Amino acid sequence: MIHLSSFILCLTGFAALAFAMDRPQHDLFGRPLPAPATLALRVGGAVSLLGALGLLVSWQGWGLGLVMFSGHTSLGAGVVHGALIVRQRRAARPN
Repeated sequence: MIHLSSFILCLTGFAALAFAMDRPQHDLFGRPLPAPATLALRVGGAVSLLGALGLLVSWQGWGLGLVMFSGHTSLGAGVVHGALIVRQRRAARPN
């Protein structure tokens, strides 16, 4: 259950950080978000990733916790990146 919780935290953290960037904002919303919303997404993403790190390190210690965190962040970032690519390709496809 800890793995799932940590992965969900990593996934939401990277999704928030992706939505805080200019290009995904234009692709998803058609305009840039206001500066306070972008800042909130950045802070929320960082807090989510730090929460996942804290969860894993408190469960397995620094040695194995950091290794698990590396794997969870890699998988979470890959899923978010892949989802953004799929969404962009579907939006560009003519009907």
